[in-house]
Amino acid sequence: MATVDTEVLSLLLKASSKDFVAKLCNEAFLYRDTVVIPEALIQKTSEGLSIEVQESKNLLNHLSILTKKAVFQGQTEPAAVLKVFPDGFHKNLRDLLAKIIIENLPMWKNHAINNQVSLPRLLDFDWRVDIKTSSDSISRMSVPTCIMQLKVQENSTKIDSVPEVTSMNVELSKETLDTMLDGLGKIRDQLSSVASKGKK
Repeated sequence: MATVDTEVLSLLLKASSKDFVAKLCNEAFLYRDTVVIPEALIQKTSEGLSIEVQESKNLLNHLSILTKKAVFQGQTEPAAVLKVFPDGFHKNLRDLLAKIIIENLPMWKNHAINNQVSLPRLLDFDWRVDIKTSSDSISRMSVPTCIMQLKVQENSTKIDSVPEVTSMNVELSKETLDTMLDGLGKIRDQLSSVASKGKK
């Protein structure tokens, strides 16, 4: 992982408020993996701190490195977070950045997990039993079926948008449901086996 240039971070001392620094940290994390940082954000940073455009780009890049490093280490203890900064770094700025990291770390970790490249995720499901009735001139028959509603979250297509949630209904006969439950039982046993080996 790249090294944080604390001299570049010192440009944050020009900020007019702590809220501006906090918002900048969140923006830097949001665009941490983009090749090109939006010009609007660079311009806003430049104007807010009264610095050059190139200085704004460098600052946002190193804030991104800092926030990524914080998420990677996952530390929430103040003493552990403070170790990210070298001796001699401006104390007030160090304490402010540490406080911002600790307050935002749970949200950043959740955002990072949710935006990993992966298959759609099952958020919730509901079910009901339906009776399908068929009739002809010879006999009348009632067949029970299971209707499942699956709520699925798609992968996010934009870094600043909430992934779309879709619902779908699936009809299962008793035979299909028995087969699926048998398969899920085997999957559960395999996952339990892997988890128990990982604890040894």
